[in-house]
Amino acid sequence: MTTTTPSRGRRRAPTRIQRAAGRAAALQKPRVILAGLLLLALTSVMLLDGYLRAEVGGDQRVRTGASSSKVPDKVLDGGPILTFRGGQATTVSVPDKTIALTFDDGPNPTWTPQILAILKKYDVPATFFLVGSMVSRYPGIVADMVEQGNEVGIHTFTHVDLSYQSDARVNREMQQTQLALAGAAGITTTLFRAPYSSETDAIDNYSWPVYKKLGEQGYTSVFVDTDSDDWKRPGVSKIIKWATPDDGEGASVLFHDAGGERSQTIKALPTYIEKMTAKGYTFTTISGAIQEEESAGGQQAAGAAGSGSADSGRQAGGAETSGEQAGGAQTGGQQPAGQAAQQGPNEQAGAGASRLQAAHREATGATLYEGRALIGAVAVAEWTVPVLSVGLLVVGVAVMGRFGMMLILARRHYRQRNKRRFSWGPAVHQPVSVIVPAYNEKECIANTLESLAKSTHPIEIIVVDDGSTDGTSEIARNAALELGMTNVRVIRQENAGKPAALNNGVRSASYDIVVMMDGDTVFEPDTVRQLVQPFADPEVGAVAGNAKVGNRNTVIGAWQHIEYVMGFNLDRRMYDLLRCMPTIPGAIGAFRREAVLEVGGMSEDTLAEDTDITIAMHRAGWRVVYQEHARAWTEAPGSLKQLWSQRYRWSYGTMQALWKHRRSLTDKGPSGRFGRVGMPLVVIFQIVTPVFAPLIDVFTVYSMIFVDFKAALLAWLAVLAVQLVCAAYAFRLDREQYRYLLMMPLQQLAYRQMMYLVLIHSCITAMTGGRLRWQKLKRTGEVGTPAGVS
Repeated sequence: MTTTTPSRGRRRAPTRIQRAAGRAAALQKPRVILAGLLLLALTSVMLLDGYLRAEVGGDQRVRTGASSSKVPDKVLDGGPILTFRGGQATTVSVPDKTIALTFDDGPNPTWTPQILAILKKYDVPATFFLVGSMVSRYPGIVADMVEQGNEVGIHTFTHVDLSYQSDARVNREMQQTQLALAGAAGITTTLFRAPYSSETDAIDNYSWPVYKKLGEQGYTSVFVDTDSDDWKRPGVSKIIKWATPDDGEGASVLFHDAGGERSQTIKALPTYIEKMTAKGYTFTTISGAIQEEESAGGQQAAGAAGSGSADSGRQAGGAETSGEQAGGAQTGGQQPAGQAAQQGPNEQAGAGASRLQAAHREATGATLYEGRALIGAVAVAEWTVPVLSVGLLVVGVAVMGRFGMMLILARRHYRQRNKRRFSWGPAVHQPVSVIVPAYNEKECIANTLESLAKSTHPIEIIVVDDGSTDGTSEIARNAALELGMTNVRVIRQENAGKPAALNNGVRSASYDIVVMMDGDTVFEPDTVRQLVQPFADPEVGAVAGNAKVGNRNTVIGAWQHIEYVMGFNLDRRMYDLLRCMPTIPGAIGAFRREAVLEVGGMSEDTLAEDTDITIAMHRAGWRVVYQEHARAWTEAPGSLKQLWSQRYRWSYGTMQALWKHRRSLTDKGPSGRFGRVGMPLVVIFQIVTPVFAPLIDVFTVYSMIFVDFKAALLAWLAVLAVQLVCAAYAFRLDREQYRYLLMMPLQQLAYRQMMYLVLIHSCITAMTGGRLRWQKLKRTGEVGTPAGVS
């Protein structure tokens, strides 16, 4: 049938297919963007989680032995609390018989709650210097800490030695910790303790500028003058001894509630509190110590009693007393980095704030909301990364399991089908119909017919021109005349798609067996004879042939060649033995005509009509097998754009076909067998595993950059070695040249990632309800029957 040509003067309205294609094209860009955004979100979550764990941007350097020649002696010899009032460095000591109990490196979900319980039991306040990344991970502990009446300070966000860091990094460490505190407890703070710091006499020429800069911003830097050294885990008795000040002196005492195993600290703390209380000591916070010391200094200067109580702390088991505002109060009016602009460091805390928490400032405005956003983002990362890790393990096991299954079953299939005594039954000699659907195949159709002219099996050829606009039908007729082929029929139809073209060919076929091939494919002379032999078995309804990439001498072609041999043909051997072959390739497949008509022909419901009809054949009770000796040479896409288009259609079409036949999961008989065996295998190995397989690469790259390059590289090479073994075995079974395997490492780095993105894109299309049409790829006609095949 020939289509009519519209007059030149009139513009033909777009057909239904063209309109659908236009709508589909309009939807592709947003879906690609969505896929990119998902990948970006995954990367961002991993980077955030790595940053929180100091894997990203971590700096383990600790400066020791540096000179302190530029540090004022009054600071080196002063008390453990350093402020910069009016731009001048001033140190404050803890009053006699007073202990400012401090804890570093928290919060920790195991140890910090136990320490808080002990402090609550003895009604003792403490000051916790918190690591911002830990605050963002465990905000509930910080909220309880502040609500209980304890004071908090900054211990940087990632626990780095600030003397090695740039000004920008220092500011970022402080600001991010302030945001974490704002999100966790609704406060910011003016207290700061540097990681790896100790007494003031340890300040050196490199750290001194950092303390000055932070002091100008309104921070009070806190050191220690009595260190329990509990991090060394020396034993409970030594921890108590080392944490006890000499001769009734006051002290800023250091313990740790995180950073390691702290069971000795937990055991020592109650005994220590009881011991110091018995000696008449008062426990307070850093703000409380500053307040008491300034009150005492004011009394001496005025020669009279101050307005505040001499005891601004709380006796263990006693009540809190009042006093003046303290905790980093400065006269310069600067504000800590990350703190909201509406409050300066020497403004009064909220009316309800405890005097022992005078360093706290209420977080409001942007600081509060940014802090909550940070906590929310960290919560997502904390939940997502472990789930991804489990997914990675599952994917890894599935991938290795698939490789093992393929190797075992492929070997069994090869040995079974290549036995000398193996036979499908009496040889099949009757003629068959070869159907060639073609749409704009002017470059390839002549080569296709030339290869069929050499067939050793009697055939009729039906070329169905699906509304080509490049003269495909004329080229086919001329090629048949030149080759002297009288067994060729060319049928023209309006453009309706590949399924319609195939159905037209099946209806027009003269014989009981029909062979379907693509218009860009060439057969070897013995291909048709080999392909139809399984029909000697009356249970066989369809046969999948061995599709080969003809244009394999390019990089993209070589990658696809590896995929065809290893991924497709090795898979088909496995599926054949399991009797659940999911797809007969469009390039080469054979069917009983009655079976095709029984299942309703080639359906237009999906883009993967070959997968659709294969599953339908299984459900109808027909057996589908793989014939490795029936080889067809096809022209694979020659550019990344064409490859993306083809594989996108394949992936999406496979999902459509699986969804269409989902009822096979609950069917009985042959249909149920495919549904409960074949469909899960296809879903796991062709959809779920490939979708999550990028996790392996993302985690590998992440580990190489931020964790352990050598270990990650060795792990990647081990996986590559397993894949290489499988590929080499597949090449051996198909008698292919091993030299193409040299492209496999590059294929794993580039080509495989593209296939992952295509599949993710297809999943997004499926979830958003998009629809595609039969897409035409650009052909060159360079593929012919390989040399040496006659």
